[in-house]
Amino acid sequence: MQAQDGRVLDRIVELSKSKGTIYQLLKEVSGQSGYLFIYDSQVIDNDKTVKIRKGKYTLRQAIYTITDNNQLQIDIIGNHILLRKEAVKKESRPVRQQIQLPLKDTSYFTISGKIYDRITDDPIVYGSISLNYTTIGTVTNQNGEFRLNIPDSLRNGIVKFSHIGYQTQEIEAGLLDGQHINLSIDPQIISLQEVVIRVVDPREAIKDMLEKREINYSDKPARITAFYREGTDHKKKNLDLTESVVEVYKTGYNNEAQNDQTKLIKMRRIVNKQLDDTLFTKMKSGLYSTFVLDIIRDLPDFLALEEHAPYMYTHSDITMIDDRRVNVISFEQTKHTKAPMMKGELFIDAENSALLEARFEINPKHTEKATHWFIEKSSPKIRMTLQEAKYIVSYRQSDNGKYYINHVRGDLHFKARIKGKWFSSPLHLWFEMVNCKTETGDNIKGFGRKERLSPHKIFSETKYKYDKSFWGNFNVILPEDKLKETILDRLNEVTETVGEE
Repeated sequence: MQAQDGRVLDRIVELSKSKGTIYQLLKEVSGQSGYLFIYDSQVIDNDKTVKIRKGKYTLRQAIYTITDNNQLQIDIIGNHILLRKEAVKKESRPVRQQIQLPLKDTSYFTISGKIYDRITDDPIVYGSISLNYTTIGTVTNQNGEFRLNIPDSLRNGIVKFSHIGYQTQEIEAGLLDGQHINLSIDPQIISLQEVVIRVVDPREAIKDMLEKREINYSDKPARITAFYREGTDHKKKNLDLTESVVEVYKTGYNNEAQNDQTKLIKMRRIVNKQLDDTLFTKMKSGLYSTFVLDIIRDLPDFLALEEHAPYMYTHSDITMIDDRRVNVISFEQTKHTKAPMMKGELFIDAENSALLEARFEINPKHTEKATHWFIEKSSPKIRMTLQEAKYIVSYRQSDNGKYYINHVRGDLHFKARIKGKWFSSPLHLWFEMVNCKTETGDNIKGFGRKERLSPHKIFSETKYKYDKSFWGNFNVILPEDKLKETILDRLNEVTETVGEE
């Protein structure tokens, strides 16, 4: 243990509780010490209730007493305290510079876990986990869970955990090797002075963002390895789940979505055939929707800024990401506009004017009018009415300084009523894509005609061969709790709709 670690662990904290879960007691220690805990949930049981003596402890004694384990390895990493079962030999950290991506046949190690808001204990949804100076990354699911596969050659790299409105945390990848960590992150506090002084014209902020697209976004093609999934839920139970790894030939920001190409690498579909087939409503291609939702390239009407555009804009907030100030621009259709249009928020970097994230939805006042926008196939026995349509689109800066699409998610909620029935039931259609690796350079080319997926085809009907050793070292979005149940219940006994190539 380093001398600096020893000085920190000799600090005094006073525990006021004599009983609580390990998580609650460590949180009290965290509040007094200013350090956040990271630990393997398979070594330390978060929910275990323990009894301790109230009073003063050194930080080291408090940790050993609460966990009832004085064999834990304790390391101070920045403002975090890492608790683990065995010491991991630390190697010297390389000078921070661009890291070369590994060959495809390299070996990998895995880190996984869950990210929380330290104040509220809520999971951090769609948090970004990436390896600095590479294009490797993933996002947390709606439970705040993640898994990231990292090549062994990048063991000394730095893993970054970030989300808009939160303090970014960075930890050496090798220290987390094989662990399933619980990580709490702090909301980023914005000073009152920042809020008062930084007056921003919302239209000018959007105008600057559009003018600087050629600086912030690439006009050259890139190859993206992405994880894509889509599903149908009825009464909060999953009916249909399709997961895949795809390669995307992504054209520059000055090209149209129809110029993007997709190649299928792996795919599986899990279907509950026991439920009424009338509930199998097919949405228009969610995969193609992820291309159209690249709003930096395919500018939606709320970014047009035309003189008589039917939108109102306000500078509604200031937040932070990666220690950079971000302006939040809200938009909504004017009151006299009755057609279904979008409302939402744009998160624009205050320094370079890059659009980092957009969250928007069809105005709830007019959603029913937009039902026909989404349904491709529906049984004549069922009537669908749109209740809600929400989207999130984010961009991440690559090692070449340009921003590329990072994460796209769409959630469509319908009210479904079967002919002859008095009551309707909720139906949820959703799709999601995360960019797990971006490759750039002069050798990036499109796919052969026979390799490409049709951009407008219903993705779940794509023919594929099932692979039992499925994901391998691909990075994916972990399934949420309800999807875990779906997969575990059906994977061995489900009727797989497996096509022949």
